[in-house]
Amino acid sequence: MENKELIRMFRLTASLMELHDENPFKIRSFTSAVMVMERIESPIHQMSQAQLEKLDGIGKGMAGKIMEAIQTGSHADLNRLLETTPEGVVQMLNIKGIGPKKIKTIWKDLGVDTIGGLREACEKNEVSKLKGFGAKTQETILQGLQYTESNKGKVLWAEAETLALELLSFLKNRPETVAAEVVGEIRRNLETVETLQFLLSLNNEANWPSFLAELPGVSPQETVSGPFVWRGLVDTSGLKLEVRLVPERRFANQTLLYSANSAWLTQPVNEAGDTLMAEAYGEPAASEEEIFQRVQLPYIAPELRESARVLEMARENKLPTLLTDGDLKGILHNHSTYSDGAHTLEQMAVHCQQLGFEYLGMCDHSKSAFYANGLQEFRVREQQKEIDRLNQELGPFRIFKGIESDILTDGSLDYDNDVLASFDFIVASIHSNLKMDIVKATDRLVKAIQNPYTTILGHPTGRLLLRREGYPIDHKTVIDACAANQVIIEINANPRRLDLEWRWVEYALSQNVLLSINPDAHSMRGYDDMRYGVLVGRKGGLTAEMTFNTKSRDEVASYFAERKRAKGI
Repeated sequence: MENKELIRMFRLTASLMELHDENPFKIRSFTSAVMVMERIESPIHQMSQAQLEKLDGIGKGMAGKIMEAIQTGSHADLNRLLETTPEGVVQMLNIKGIGPKKIKTIWKDLGVDTIGGLREACEKNEVSKLKGFGAKTQETILQGLQYTESNKGKVLWAEAETLALELLSFLKNRPETVAAEVVGEIRRNLETVETLQFLLSLNNEANWPSFLAELPGVSPQETVSGPFVWRGLVDTSGLKLEVRLVPERRFANQTLLYSANSAWLTQPVNEAGDTLMAEAYGEPAASEEEIFQRVQLPYIAPELRESARVLEMARENKLPTLLTDGDLKGILHNHSTYSDGAHTLEQMAVHCQQLGFEYLGMCDHSKSAFYANGLQEFRVREQQKEIDRLNQELGPFRIFKGIESDILTDGSLDYDNDVLASFDFIVASIHSNLKMDIVKATDRLVKAIQNPYTTILGHPTGRLLLRREGYPIDHKTVIDACAANQVIIEINANPRRLDLEWRWVEYALSQNVLLSINPDAHSMRGYDDMRYGVLVGRKGGLTAEMTFNTKSRDEVASYFAERKRAKGI
């Protein structure tokens, strides 16, 4: 059992206990256990009960429950709670904007115990009349239901990739397989995935498609399958699966056809009006490259096959050389145990150095983020002293002094100027009061961008993919403000954020705004997320030249120092 499954299970237990008004101390013990498990990097299922008992915040009783969950897939408290809670009420706990106490009121006072019943109660204006609710809460619930429904069966690209690679390996290792490829949303690097699509060519079709029944954890959908297309559903997530049988001689043509936006394929690529769609259906090709050559275009990577602008650039022979993982020289925007990180500042720095990077930007939460143990001024000074010490010990590797400063409701940052001036750089982000219209959100961001101390704008929309929509912003206005004030925009590489999203990378580049691939790492493992930020950047056409953290350690130091001088800091 993976760590995230255990964490999800114990978080659900705490929520159900709160729903049933159980002992608050017992609820707190489960909540504390979740916080501890979130900070454990190694597989929890490989730990002994004795090792678990030694962890602060776990103890003997909770260690026993964790071992029970590992060995049986659940534990007694959770089983008891699930037996007394309707399935629909459990599902309501996933709706953003309402907690267990409000769900209990809906369940007990309205007698609503299904998601469908909750939607109907909202549409009849019954929820707004409950004590402590009102029209705004009712609208929040409706929006949450709509968002959940629209994302049903979707998973994050990062999660889908693992499954896609496992299935691709299964297909490629069949003795009758000539060629197999993953196409569709995965190959185009879309941030969420609804369907895993594969192309398959066989030298012997005698076992097609019966051997696909061997796929573990997948249920066939025979009613929507056909002689050349097999479809199924991944049991755990509802993710759709599609395996398409194609002749070997048309494999490259079909790969192009299923690895691009269909509207993009129908765009004319020359004065004769030729399209890549027509070529994909035309003469068999040995490779995708050959098809592009037929219409006098350079090869266009699958992640770029979205906008007409890319075709224009290809015709003009101006396709960008896309950013790669190897271009990155440092990691900015990271958290340590000074705020809500899992590892100490020293551990984060040493691991970053061991990965071959030249520098680390430490950006623990600022004082307004009390929920994340944000740094009061005296703790800022303590951390900066430790950074000075570590820079002496680890040089030439360098830790830059940063902070993720909360953008307050009025757009100001949450430290006095003398404290802000003590940092090498500042990532400004919104974390609170997220319910804003587009005017309020845009104005709030622009004011923060205009603050001379703001170096980088963090996760511009605050979205959490498949969990909550970001607050609406006027992207052009925000990007233009960054251009005018020489503020870098981060591509937050956490696979649940990927914010700035790829659709706005092209515009940012057109305004000469530098972008930074930032993992927002809260543990050493969080550095691994950098690759997802690179994928997003590539999809928007990002180059190494326009990526801030491709700069060397000395270049970054000079940039920060010069910027502060230019701003009079």
